[in-house]
Amino acid sequence: MSSRAKLLLPAAVVAAGAALAFLIIKARPEVERTPQRASAPLVRAVEVRLAPVRLDVRSQGVVQPRTEATLVAQVAGRISRVAESFAAGGFFRRGQTLVWIEDADYRLATSQAQAALAQARVRLEREQAEAELAVAEWAELGEGVAPALTRREPQLAEARAAVAAAEAALEQAELHLARTRVTAPYDGRLRRRLAGVGQFVGPAAPLAEIYATDTAEIRAPVPQDELGYLELDLAPDAPGGAGLEAVLTAELGGDRREWQGRVVRVDGELDPRTRMLGVWIEVADPFRRRGAGAAMPMGLFVETRIAGRLAPGVAVLPRSALRADSRVLVIDGDDRLRFRDVELLRAEGDRVLISDGLAEGERVCVSPLDAVVDGMQVRAVLEEFDLRTDRQREAAL
Repeated sequence: MSSRAKLLLPAAVVAAGAALAFLIIKARPEVERTPQRASAPLVRAVEVRLAPVRLDVRSQGVVQPRTEATLVAQVAGRISRVAESFAAGGFFRRGQTLVWIEDADYRLATSQAQAALAQARVRLEREQAEAELAVAEWAELGEGVAPALTRREPQLAEARAAVAAAEAALEQAELHLARTRVTAPYDGRLRRRLAGVGQFVGPAAPLAEIYATDTAEIRAPVPQDELGYLELDLAPDAPGGAGLEAVLTAELGGDRREWQGRVVRVDGELDPRTRMLGVWIEVADPFRRRGAGAAMPMGLFVETRIAGRLAPGVAVLPRSALRADSRVLVIDGDDRLRFRDVELLRAEGDRVLISDGLAEGERVCVSPLDAVVDGMQVRAVLEEFDLRTDRQREAAL
Protein backbone atom coordinates (compact mmCIF):
# COMPACT_ATOMS: atom_id res chain seq x y z
CA MET A 1 0.00 0.00 0.00
CA SER A 2 1.31 3.33 -1.03
CA SER A 3 1.94 6.07 1.46
CA ARG A 4 -0.85 8.14 -0.08
CA ALA A 5 -3.40 5.40 0.56
CA LYS A 6 -2.26 5.13 4.21
CA LEU A 7 -3.04 8.79 4.72
CA LEU A 8 -6.47 8.75 3.09
CA LEU A 9 -7.83 5.64 4.88
CA PRO A 10 -8.21 7.15 8.37
CA ALA A 11 -9.83 10.25 6.94
CA ALA A 12 -12.36 8.13 5.07
CA VAL A 13 -13.22 6.18 8.24
CA VAL A 14 -13.80 9.39 10.23
CA ALA A 15 -15.96 10.83 7.47
CA ALA A 16 -18.07 7.66 7.29
CA GLY A 17 -18.60 7.70 11.08
CA ALA A 18 -19.67 11.31 11.05
CA ALA A 19 -22.12 10.64 8.24
CA LEU A 20 -23.56 7.68 10.14
CA ALA A 21 -23.96 9.71 13.33
CA PHE A 22 -25.75 12.47 11.41
CA LEU A 23 -28.16 9.95 9.91
CA ILE A 24 -28.90 8.44 13.34
CA ILE A 25 -29.62 11.87 14.88
CA LYS A 26 -31.89 12.83 12.02
CA ALA A 27 -33.80 9.57 12.27
CA ARG A 28 -34.56 9.84 16.08
CA PRO A 29 -38.25 10.39 17.04
CA GLU A 30 -39.38 13.90 17.98
CA VAL A 31 -39.92 14.39 21.79
CA GLU A 32 -43.29 15.90 22.68
CA ARG A 33 -42.90 18.92 25.01
CA THR A 34 -45.64 19.80 27.55
CA PRO A 35 -45.61 23.11 29.45
CA GLN A 36 -45.19 22.85 33.26
CA ARG A 37 -48.02 24.16 35.46
CA ALA A 38 -47.15 25.65 38.86
CA SER A 39 -49.29 24.13 41.66
CA ALA A 40 -51.32 26.72 43.64
CA PRO A 41 -50.24 26.83 47.30
CA LEU A 42 -52.52 25.32 49.94
CA VAL A 43 -53.58 27.86 52.59
CA ARG A 44 -55.74 27.82 55.71
CA ALA A 45 -58.67 30.21 55.93
CA VAL A 46 -61.42 31.22 58.37
CA GLU A 47 -64.89 32.47 57.55
CA VAL A 48 -65.83 35.94 58.72
CA ARG A 49 -68.68 36.10 61.23
CA LEU A 50 -69.90 39.50 62.38
CA ALA A 51 -71.29 39.71 65.91
CA PRO A 52 -71.43 42.10 68.89
CA VAL A 53 -68.38 41.78 71.14
CA ARG A 54 -67.97 43.12 74.68
CA LEU A 55 -64.72 45.04 75.03
CA ASP A 56 -63.59 43.90 78.47
CA VAL A 57 -60.56 45.59 79.99
CA ARG A 58 -57.94 43.53 81.80
CA SER A 59 -55.68 44.72 84.57
CA GLN A 60 -54.30 43.53 87.90
CA GLY A 61 -54.03 44.69 91.47
CA VAL A 62 -53.61 43.77 95.12
CA VAL A 63 -56.49 43.05 97.48
CA GLN A 64 -56.70 45.52 100.35
CA PRO A 65 -59.32 46.33 103.00
CA ARG A 66 -61.62 49.26 102.39
CA THR A 67 -61.48 50.25 106.08
CA GLU A 68 -58.44 49.88 108.34
CA ALA A 69 -57.29 51.58 111.52
CA THR A 70 -55.00 51.45 114.53
CA LEU A 71 -56.85 50.50 117.69
CA VAL A 72 -55.74 52.80 120.55
CA ALA A 73 -56.37 53.13 124.28
CA GLN A 74 -58.45 56.12 125.39
CA VAL A 75 -57.55 55.95 129.08
CA ALA A 76 -54.39 55.15 131.00
CA GLY A 77 -53.88 51.92 132.89
CA ARG A 78 -52.42 48.43 132.92
CA ILE A 79 -53.86 45.85 130.54
CA SER A 80 -55.42 43.15 132.70
CA ARG A 81 -56.90 40.87 130.03
CA VAL A 82 -57.27 40.46 126.28
CA ALA A 83 -59.76 38.51 124.16
CA GLU A 84 -58.81 35.20 122.62
CA SER A 85 -59.15 36.72 119.15
CA PHE A 86 -56.74 39.54 120.09
CA ALA A 87 -53.92 37.98 118.06
CA ALA A 88 -52.59 38.30 114.53
CA GLY A 89 -55.21 36.92 112.16
CA GLY A 90 -57.99 36.81 114.75
CA PHE A 91 -61.54 37.66 113.68
CA PHE A 92 -63.86 39.75 115.84
CA ARG A 93 -67.37 41.19 115.78
CA ARG A 94 -68.49 44.78 116.12
CA GLY A 95 -68.88 45.72 119.80
CA GLN A 96 -66.82 42.76 121.03
CA THR A 97 -64.44 43.63 123.91
CA LEU A 98 -60.86 43.02 122.82
CA VAL A 99 -58.83 44.60 125.67
CA TRP A 100 -59.59 45.14 129.37
CA ILE A 101 -57.72 47.90 131.25
CA GLU A 102 -57.69 47.87 135.07
CA ASP A 103 -60.73 49.91 136.15
CA ALA A 104 -60.44 50.21 139.96
CA ASP A 105 -59.45 53.90 139.88
CA TYR A 106 -62.21 54.68 137.39
CA ARG A 107 -64.85 52.91 139.47
CA LEU A 108 -63.80 54.97 142.51
CA ALA A 109 -63.93 58.16 140.47
CA THR A 110 -67.45 57.23 139.35
CA SER A 111 -68.57 56.69 142.94
CA GLN A 112 -67.14 60.06 143.99
CA ALA A 113 -68.91 61.76 141.09
CA GLN A 114 -72.19 60.12 142.10
CA ALA A 115 -71.77 61.43 145.68
CA ALA A 116 -70.95 64.93 144.48
CA LEU A 117 -74.05 64.93 142.31
CA ALA A 118 -76.22 63.85 145.24
CA GLN A 119 -74.85 66.71 147.39
CA ALA A 120 -75.47 69.25 144.62
CA ARG A 121 -79.07 68.10 144.23
CA VAL A 122 -79.66 68.39 148.01
CA ARG A 123 -78.30 71.93 147.98
CA LEU A 124 -80.55 72.84 145.06
CA GLU A 125 -83.60 71.47 146.88
CA ARG A 126 -82.68 73.48 150.00
CA GLU A 127 -82.27 76.67 147.98
CA GLN A 128 -85.63 76.10 146.31
CA ALA A 129 -87.32 75.60 149.69
CA GLU A 130 -85.74 78.75 151.15
CA ALA A 131 -86.75 80.72 148.05
CA GLU A 132 -90.37 79.60 148.38
CA LEU A 133 -90.38 80.55 152.06
CA ALA A 134 -88.93 84.00 151.35
CA VAL A 135 -91.53 84.70 148.65
CA ALA A 136 -94.31 83.65 151.02
CA GLU A 137 -93.07 85.96 153.79
CA TRP A 138 -92.77 88.85 151.33
CA ALA A 139 -96.33 88.26 150.20
CA GLU A 140 -97.59 88.46 153.80
CA LEU A 141 -96.11 91.95 154.07
CA GLY A 142 -98.15 92.98 151.06
CA GLU A 143 -95.49 95.10 149.48
CA GLY A 144 -95.80 93.90 145.86
CA VAL A 145 -93.52 91.60 143.90
CA ALA A 146 -90.52 90.29 145.80
CA PRO A 147 -87.11 91.39 144.40
CA ALA A 148 -84.69 88.89 142.85
CA LEU A 149 -82.49 88.71 145.93
CA THR A 150 -85.52 87.96 148.07
CA ARG A 151 -86.54 85.19 145.66
CA ARG A 152 -82.92 83.90 146.03
CA GLU A 153 -82.54 83.71 142.26
CA PRO A 154 -78.69 84.05 142.33
CA GLN A 155 -78.45 81.24 144.88
CA LEU A 156 -80.80 79.05 142.82
CA ALA A 157 -78.79 79.70 139.64
CA GLU A 158 -75.60 78.77 141.45
CA ALA A 159 -77.17 75.56 142.84
CA ARG A 160 -78.50 74.57 139.39
CA ALA A 161 -75.05 75.17 137.87
CA ALA A 162 -73.50 72.99 140.57
CA VAL A 163 -75.94 70.17 139.72
CA ALA A 164 -75.15 70.49 136.02
CA ALA A 165 -71.40 70.37 136.73
CA ALA A 166 -71.82 67.33 138.99
CA GLU A 167 -73.88 65.57 136.28
CA ALA A 168 -71.16 66.31 133.70
CA ALA A 169 -68.46 65.04 136.07
CA LEU A 170 -70.41 61.83 136.63
CA GLU A 171 -70.93 61.38 132.89
CA GLN A 172 -67.22 61.85 132.29
CA ALA A 173 -66.31 59.38 135.05
CA GLU A 174 -68.72 56.83 133.61
CA LEU A 175 -67.26 57.42 130.13
CA HIS A 176 -63.71 56.84 131.40
CA LEU A 177 -64.90 53.68 133.17
CA ALA A 178 -66.54 52.41 129.96
CA ARG A 179 -63.36 53.12 128.02
CA THR A 180 -61.40 50.68 130.18
CA ARG A 181 -62.96 48.11 127.88
CA VAL A 182 -61.65 48.56 124.34
CA THR A 183 -64.26 47.29 121.88
CA ALA A 184 -64.17 46.55 118.15
CA PRO A 185 -65.61 49.37 115.98
CA TYR A 186 -66.70 46.95 113.23
CA ASP A 187 -66.59 43.32 112.13
CA GLY A 188 -62.96 42.79 111.31
CA ARG A 189 -59.66 41.03 111.64
CA LEU A 190 -56.51 41.83 113.58
CA ARG A 191 -53.47 42.39 111.40
CA ARG A 192 -50.83 42.98 114.11
CA ARG A 193 -50.92 43.15 117.90
CA LEU A 194 -48.96 46.03 119.46
CA ALA A 195 -49.62 45.56 123.22
CA GLY A 196 -50.28 42.70 125.61
CA VAL A 197 -51.35 41.72 129.13
CA GLY A 198 -49.43 43.48 131.92
CA GLN A 199 -48.35 46.41 129.74
CA PHE A 200 -49.14 49.92 131.00
CA VAL A 201 -50.65 52.10 128.32
CA GLY A 202 -51.61 55.73 128.20
CA PRO A 203 -54.24 57.62 126.20
CA ALA A 204 -53.69 57.23 122.42
CA ALA A 205 -51.28 54.31 122.97
CA PRO A 206 -51.53 51.91 119.95
CA LEU A 207 -52.89 48.48 120.83
CA ALA A 208 -53.32 46.76 117.46
CA GLU A 209 -53.70 47.24 113.72
CA ILE A 210 -57.11 46.10 112.49
CA TYR A 211 -59.21 46.16 109.32
CA ALA A 212 -62.85 45.59 108.41
CA THR A 213 -63.84 42.34 106.73
CA ASP A 214 -67.13 43.47 105.17
CA THR A 215 -65.56 44.73 101.94
CA ALA A 216 -62.28 44.45 100.07
CA GLU A 217 -60.99 46.79 97.37
CA ILE A 218 -58.63 46.39 94.44
CA ARG A 219 -57.08 49.29 92.54
CA ALA A 220 -56.81 48.23 88.89
CA PRO A 221 -54.75 50.63 86.73
CA VAL A 222 -56.20 51.03 83.22
CA PRO A 223 -54.06 52.43 80.36
CA GLN A 224 -55.17 55.72 78.89
CA ASP A 225 -55.84 54.23 75.44
CA GLU A 226 -58.22 51.59 76.90
CA LEU A 227 -60.42 53.97 78.89
CA GLY A 228 -62.67 54.33 75.84
CA TYR A 229 -63.66 50.68 76.15
CA LEU A 230 -65.30 51.36 79.53
CA GLU A 231 -68.48 53.31 80.13
CA LEU A 232 -66.81 55.80 82.44
CA ASP A 233 -68.17 59.28 83.10
CA LEU A 234 -65.32 61.39 84.43
CA ALA A 235 -67.34 64.62 84.65
CA PRO A 236 -67.80 66.31 88.06
CA ASP A 237 -70.58 64.78 90.21
CA ALA A 238 -70.76 61.79 87.82
CA PRO A 239 -70.82 58.21 89.18
CA GLY A 240 -67.52 57.54 87.38
CA GLY A 241 -68.42 54.08 86.12
CA ALA A 242 -69.83 52.90 89.43
CA GLY A 243 -71.72 49.66 89.04
CA LEU A 244 -69.68 48.14 86.20
CA GLU A 245 -69.26 44.42 86.79
CA ALA A 246 -65.80 42.96 87.28
CA VAL A 247 -64.36 39.47 87.62
CA LEU A 248 -61.23 38.82 89.67
CA THR A 249 -59.11 35.68 89.39
CA ALA A 250 -56.02 34.35 91.15
CA GLU A 251 -54.10 31.15 91.77
CA LEU A 252 -54.81 30.02 95.32
CA GLY A 253 -54.01 26.63 96.79
CA GLY A 254 -53.14 25.19 93.41
CA ASP A 255 -56.55 26.11 91.97
CA ARG A 256 -57.71 29.09 90.00
CA ARG A 257 -60.26 31.01 92.08
CA GLU A 258 -62.78 33.56 90.88
CA TRP A 259 -64.66 36.36 92.64
CA GLN A 260 -67.32 38.83 91.52
CA GLY A 261 -66.93 42.55 92.11
CA ARG A 262 -68.11 45.92 90.88
CA VAL A 263 -66.51 49.26 90.11
CA VAL A 264 -67.21 51.84 92.83
CA ARG A 265 -65.01 54.81 91.84
CA VAL A 266 -61.97 55.96 89.88
CA ASP A 267 -58.90 57.97 90.82
CA GLY A 268 -59.07 61.73 90.56
CA GLU A 269 -56.32 61.93 87.94
CA LEU A 270 -54.10 59.94 85.59
CA ASP A 271 -50.78 58.77 86.98
CA PRO A 272 -48.28 61.19 85.37
CA ARG A 273 -45.60 58.47 85.14
CA THR A 274 -47.60 55.56 83.71
CA ARG A 275 -50.49 57.47 82.06
CA MET A 276 -52.93 55.08 83.74
CA LEU A 277 -56.13 55.74 85.65
CA GLY A 278 -56.82 53.74 88.80
CA VAL A 279 -60.22 52.01 88.76
CA TRP A 280 -61.37 50.79 92.18
CA ILE A 281 -63.22 47.47 92.36
CA GLU A 282 -65.16 46.42 95.44
CA VAL A 283 -65.73 42.82 96.54
CA ALA A 284 -68.35 42.23 99.24
CA ASP A 285 -67.73 39.71 102.04
CA PRO A 286 -64.22 38.74 100.84
CA PHE A 287 -63.78 36.16 103.63
CA ARG A 288 -67.14 34.55 102.79
CA ARG A 289 -68.32 34.77 106.40
CA ARG A 290 -71.92 35.10 105.20
CA GLY A 291 -71.81 32.80 102.17
CA ALA A 292 -70.08 29.98 100.32
CA GLY A 293 -67.00 30.16 98.13
CA ALA A 294 -63.28 30.70 98.48
CA ALA A 295 -62.06 33.42 100.84
CA MET A 296 -60.06 36.29 99.35
CA PRO A 297 -57.12 37.06 101.66
CA MET A 298 -55.77 40.57 101.96
CA GLY A 299 -52.56 41.18 100.01
CA LEU A 300 -53.49 38.65 97.30
CA PHE A 301 -52.40 39.60 93.76
CA VAL A 302 -55.36 39.20 91.40
CA GLU A 303 -56.08 39.64 87.72
CA THR A 304 -59.12 41.76 86.94
CA ARG A 305 -61.55 41.85 84.02
CA ILE A 306 -63.88 44.85 83.90
CA ALA A 307 -66.99 44.63 81.72
CA GLY A 308 -66.57 47.02 78.79
CA ARG A 309 -68.97 48.50 76.28
CA LEU A 310 -70.61 46.37 73.56
CA ALA A 311 -69.23 46.89 70.04
CA PRO A 312 -71.65 45.78 67.25
CA GLY A 313 -70.67 44.06 63.97
CA VAL A 314 -67.17 42.95 64.94
CA ALA A 315 -65.18 40.24 63.15
CA VAL A 316 -63.02 38.13 65.47
CA LEU A 317 -60.00 36.64 63.67
CA PRO A 318 -56.78 34.87 64.66
CA ARG A 319 -53.87 37.23 65.14
CA SER A 320 -52.11 35.48 62.22
CA ALA A 321 -54.75 36.93 59.86
CA LEU A 322 -53.48 40.47 60.37
CA ARG A 323 -50.66 41.67 58.13
CA ALA A 324 -48.93 45.03 58.42
CA ASP A 325 -51.23 46.04 61.31
CA SER A 326 -54.19 47.11 59.15
CA ARG A 327 -54.39 44.67 56.24
CA VAL A 328 -55.66 41.13 55.67
CA LEU A 329 -55.69 38.72 52.75
CA VAL A 330 -59.22 37.96 51.54
CA ILE A 331 -59.79 34.91 49.30
CA ASP A 332 -62.29 35.82 46.58
CA GLY A 333 -64.73 33.53 44.79
CA ASP A 334 -62.05 32.48 42.26
CA ASP A 335 -59.68 31.38 45.07
CA ARG A 336 -57.39 34.34 44.53
CA LEU A 337 -55.79 36.42 47.27
CA ARG A 338 -56.84 40.05 47.53
CA PHE A 339 -55.29 42.62 49.85
CA ARG A 340 -57.89 44.37 52.02
CA ASP A 341 -57.41 47.34 54.33
CA VAL A 342 -59.38 46.94 57.56
CA GLU A 343 -59.94 48.90 60.77
CA LEU A 344 -58.35 47.22 63.76
CA LEU A 345 -60.48 47.77 66.84
CA ARG A 346 -58.36 45.84 69.29
CA ALA A 347 -55.76 43.07 69.60
CA GLU A 348 -55.98 40.75 72.59
CA GLY A 349 -54.13 37.50 73.16
CA ASP A 350 -54.19 35.31 70.06
CA ARG A 351 -57.07 37.15 68.39
CA VAL A 352 -57.81 40.50 66.76
CA LEU A 353 -61.09 42.41 66.56
CA ILE A 354 -61.88 44.04 63.20
CA SER A 355 -64.57 46.71 63.26
CA ASP A 356 -64.71 47.62 59.56
CA GLY A 357 -63.57 46.35 56.15
CA LEU A 358 -64.94 42.79 56.14
CA ALA A 359 -68.31 41.31 55.20
CA GLU A 360 -70.19 38.34 56.62
CA GLY A 361 -69.13 35.04 55.04
CA GLU A 362 -65.88 36.23 53.45
CA ARG A 363 -62.82 34.01 53.73
CA VAL A 364 -59.61 35.35 55.25
CA CYS A 365 -56.23 33.67 54.83
CA VAL A 366 -54.46 32.85 58.11
CA SER A 367 -51.45 30.89 56.73
CA PRO A 368 -48.00 32.53 56.76
CA LEU A 369 -46.84 33.30 53.19
CA ASP A 370 -43.39 34.58 52.26
CA ALA A 371 -44.18 36.19 48.91
CA VAL A 372 -47.71 37.33 48.11
CA VAL A 373 -49.04 39.24 45.13
CA ASP A 374 -52.53 40.54 44.63
CA GLY A 375 -54.54 38.02 42.58
CA MET A 376 -52.35 35.05 43.50
CA GLN A 377 -54.10 31.70 42.97
CA VAL A 378 -54.43 29.52 46.09
CA ARG A 379 -56.19 26.41 47.33
CA ALA A 380 -58.12 27.28 50.49
CA VAL A 381 -59.05 24.96 53.34
CA LEU A 382 -61.58 26.36 55.83
CA GLU A 383 -60.98 25.78 59.53
CA GLU A 384 -62.89 26.67 62.68
CA PHE A 385 -61.55 29.42 64.94
CA ASP A 386 -62.36 29.48 68.65
CA LEU A 387 -63.71 32.98 69.29
CA ARG A 388 -63.08 32.79 73.05
CA THR A 389 -60.12 34.50 74.66
CA ASP A 390 -57.17 32.56 76.06
CA ARG A 391 -58.52 33.00 79.60
CA GLN A 392 -62.01 31.83 78.62
CA ARG A 393 -60.58 28.69 77.07
CA GLU A 394 -58.46 28.00 80.16
CA ALA A 395 -61.50 28.43 82.41
CA ALA A 396 -63.46 25.91 80.34
CA LEU A 397 -60.84 23.20 80.78
